[in-house]
Amino acid sequence: MGSTGWGAVAGALRRLAVREGPGLLRELRRSRGSSGPAPSGQRPSSGRAGSGQPPAASRTAPVATPGPPPGRHLSYAPQLDGQADPGEVVWTWVVYEEDPAQGKDRPVLVVGRSGDVLLGLMLSSQQERDGQPNWLALGTGAWDGEHRPSWVRLDRVLRVDEAGIRREGAVLERSRFDAVAAALRGGYGWD
Repeated sequence: MGSTGWGAVAGALRRLAVREGPGLLRELRRSRGSSGPAPSGQRPSSGRAGSGQPPAASRTAPVATPGPPPGRHLSYAPQLDGQADPGEVVWTWVVYEEDPAQGKDRPVLVVGRSGDVLLGLMLSSQQERDGQPNWLALGTGAWDGEHRPSWVRLDRVLRVDEAGIRREGAVLERSRFDAVAAALRGGYGWD
């Protein structure tokens, strides 16, 4: 790889560290029992103000062991009050798995919470998702202005800081949320 290629890789890693660092620091403090403020005395943001970079949603590894993973408790408690709640489809920036330096604004189904962090599953309106492993047909909803069918991805859990939510999309009906919950409990270790 030439020096130009390594420069691009270094730039992408630097951007990833800036985006994900505050959240990782919070998780490290939480795991050590510290609840103190960030070093600057301010709450870390999920995006850099004025930088043009969107708030970050990060990927957690799919569960490969039996039993429910800690912090992955499903709940359904939608309230259209301006805050994201489990059972709502909201819009946020989601980084691409293949290139964490890039991503797109997309709908995310909030399925739970781990402290101040929302746990969500991304939605897609791409027809080829139908019948693919790890994707569950969700149907249409108000989160898509064109009323296209959507699919929810079950094996990629997004951890989204509430500050990273830009708008509420819709409340998912209880019966459809229960179908997603059953799939997560049955094959992905959720409780």
